[in-house]
Amino acid sequence: MLDTPLHKLLEKPLPLIMGVLNTTPNSFSDGGLYIDRKQAVEHALLMLDQGADIIDIGGESTRPGAASVTADEELERVIPVIESLLKAKPDTFISIDTNKPTVMARAISAGARMVNDVKALTEPGAMEVVANTAVMVCLMHMRGNPDTMQKNPQYDSVVDEVKQYLSTRIHECTQAGIHRQNIIIDPGFGFGKALDHNLLLFNKLETFKTLDTPLLMGVSRKSMIGEILDLPVEQRLTGSLACAVIAAIKGADIIRVHDVIETRQVLDVSMAIINAGSA
Repeated sequence: MLDTPLHKLLEKPLPLIMGVLNTTPNSFSDGGLYIDRKQAVEHALLMLDQGADIIDIGGESTRPGAASVTADEELERVIPVIESLLKAKPDTFISIDTNKPTVMARAISAGARMVNDVKALTEPGAMEVVANTAVMVCLMHMRGNPDTMQKNPQYDSVVDEVKQYLSTRIHECTQAGIHRQNIIIDPGFGFGKALDHNLLLFNKLETFKTLDTPLLMGVSRKSMIGEILDLPVEQRLTGSLACAVIAAIKGADIIRVHDVIETRQVLDVSMAIINAGSA
C-alpha cells in the first residue's frame, strides 16, 4: 500500500464512509440545503463527528435530467467550502466530486486529496491533472450524460460491459501515469441503468473485486430504492441501510451516503457479527 492517509484508512476492517456534501440547488436528495458556505461546513463537521471518513464535496448535480453548470459556477460553490472546512478541521480527507479538470486542479490546490469523477477522467485534461498531482481518484461508469442517461438504457450484459469499461479505464489511466494503487472504481448505480440493471450489478458486486482496486458504492437514497419500496427520497433511509450492509458483505471498501450516523451504526453492528472469531 502507498503511504497516504486514505491508504491507511483502507486498511481498517470496516468499510469507509464517504459523507455526501452537495453545495448545489438541485441535487436529487439535499439540493439547496448547503448552498450557504457556513451551513455546508457545519454539516461536514457534523458528518465527521458522526463517523464519516471522507467528505465528498460537489458543486454540480448529476441527478437524472440535470443540466451542466460552468466551471466558474462550480468553483464558486466548492472552493470556499473546502478552504473553510480545512481551516476548521485541517486533517479532513476531502474528495472533490467533479468531472471538470479546472475544478479538479483548483480543488486539489485548495486541499482536496481525492477526485470522484462520474465520467471516469474522460474529459480532456482530466487524467493529466490527477497524474500530475498524485491524488486518489474514483472512476465511475456512466452511460450517456445526466440529462439523457435514464432514457431507456440498454445492455446486452450489464455486468460484463460495466466491468470491461472500468478495466479499460484503469488501464488507460495507468498508461497516463496514474498509480494503480491510487485508483478506486464505482459501477455507477443509477447512471444510465434501469432498475433491473442496478439490481443485477449489485447482486454480482463481488465480481468487480477481481479488478484489484478498492470498490466504492453509491446507492444512498437513490431511485432504485424508491422503485422497490415505492417511497419518495426522504423516506428511503431503511432501504439505503439495507444496501449499505449488503455492499459491505459483498466487499465494498467505501460506501457513499447521506445518512452518516445511521450507516455507521448499522455497519458497526453488522461487521462485528460478520468478523466475529476471524481475528
